This record gives sequence, structure tokens and C-alpha cells, in this order.
Amino acid sequence: MTRRTGLLFVLPALLLFGIFVLYPMGTAFSYAFFEWRGTARGAFAGLDNFHTLFTRAPFTTDLPRALLHNILFFVGTMAFQNTIGLGVAFLLHRRARTRRLLQTLYAMPYLVSPIVIGYLWTLLLSPTFGPVNQLLTKVGLDSWALPWLGDPKTALWVVVLVSVWQWIGFPVLLYGAALGGVPEELTEAARVDGASNRQAFQKVTLPLLVPAIGTVSVLTFIFAMEAFALPYAFGGSTGNPAGSTDFVSLLFYRTAFDSGSVDAIGSSSALATLLFIVIFGGAVAATSVLRRHERRITA
Repeated sequence: MTRRTGLLFVLPALLLFGIFVLYPMGTAFSYAFFEWRGTARGAFAGLDNFHTLFTRAPFTTDLPRALLHNILFFVGTMAFQNTIGLGVAFLLHRRARTRRLLQTLYAMPYLVSPIVIGYLWTLLLSPTFGPVNQLLTKVGLDSWALPWLGDPKTALWVVVLVSVWQWIGFPVLLYGAALGGVPEELTEAARVDGASNRQAFQKVTLPLLVPAIGTVSVLTFIFAMEAFALPYAFGGSTGNPAGSTDFVSLLFYRTAFDSGSVDAIGSSSALATLLFIVIFGGAVAATSVLRRHERRITA
């Protein structure tokens, strides 16, 4: 097949990508540099809209708080999702008969919309009729029967844990595929040399999983920084309670659709551009570090 024929096959996908991804991104980027009066574009504003994000209320308080929540969300999902996912994938790798069935069961929650998952767990964690608190009370753990989504100290970590529960199947599948590509001869040679199962995993298997770990880490970072549906389902557009589940995406939503500001388009476009820069820059930096680490291992 010639190159020209190959381009014809990918052309429809490129057109759709350009229309629904590149064009909206480009227009949002351009909107951030103009003054707006409602939907009417005014004069070129330069960096004024970005200056607004760092100098005017409510951005001076909401933006640092929301960005901190995004970072904590990423750290939490990385710590639990990566660790548990790798452990589950390693255990399933040894269960050849039931591996496919269990992988499918672990993957099923992330096939459901996050907004549905959020509303479902809101009902499960209800302090009045939720089965979670009722179960804790019945087993004698009354002190653990808390208003999980009504307490600012616990609400964000509920979002983290529910996200981990929903998306745990993704690292399980990726790590399972990566474990399948590790030659058994290497681990067997390590055991012959006297290494225990734990040492063989740490010294042989784990370094070979670095590419998969890097992929999961970068994708988790992107997902965490642009998370919207799950925190919206739990805390609404204001990140209740008391802004403890506020994320940058929710701040963008409020700025664009709920603020009623005359310059809502300019401020929200600047916020979207800033979020894109953070995500793109973080993903590029993480990928560069991981690639360098991979080259050091394979050298």
C-alpha cells in the first residue's frame, strides 16, 4: 500500500480531529487574548485576561485552591491506583485460568460514565440512608459512620478513592500486558542464582515494567488535571462542601457559565489555556524523565 493510499484512510479521522479538537483549542486560545462584552469580541487585550486570573477575586483564592486539589487528586490516585493495580496485575498474572474473567470484572467500572458513578456513590455514602454507614453501624464502627461527602476533611479523599475504584482496571490491564512481555527465563535465572521471589520482582521484573508505569503515570496526570465529571457529581459546580472538592475544571465551568461576568469568555478561555499549558508541560516533562530512565535501564 502506497503512502498516498494510507493517507486516504486516515483522512476522515484527521478531519474529525481537526474540526472537533484542534479548531476548538485554537479558538479558545485566541479568545484568551481579547476583550469580551458578552459574546461580542472587543479589542486585543494581550495578557490582561491572564493577569486577571492572578490578581482579581475570586481567582486569587479559588485558582490556587483548585490547583492544589488537582495535585492532591493526582498524588492520591497515583499512590493507590498504581500500587494496587500493579499488585492485582501481578497476582492475576499467576492465575492463568481465571485471569481474563477477573481482568474483565476489574475493568467494568470504568466502562460506566463517571457522572453515573459519582451519583451512585453519593447515594451509597448518604449519612441518612446510605448502606455504607448502616453497615459500619451494624458491625460496631459507629465512629466511622461519617458524613463522608459533607465534611471538608474527607470529601476530597472520597473523590480520590472512588476514582481509584472506578479506574483500577486500567492499570491492571496495562500492567498485565506488560507482565506478559517479561521473559520467564530472566526470573527463573534470578531464582537459580538464589534470589527470592521478592528480590526477583524488584531486581528483574519491576525495571522491565518502567515503560508501562510511565504510561500509566502520564495518563493519570492528564486525567487528574482535567477531572470534571466525578467531582461535579459529588460537589456540584462550586466544589461543595466549602470548596473542598473544587477543581480547576469546575472553576472554568463557573467562570464560563455561572459567573455572569461581562468578560466571562475571555477569563474562562485564559483559564482553559493555562490548564492546557500545565497539562502539556507536565506530560512532556514526565515523558522526558521516564524516557531517560528507560534508556539508562536498557543501556
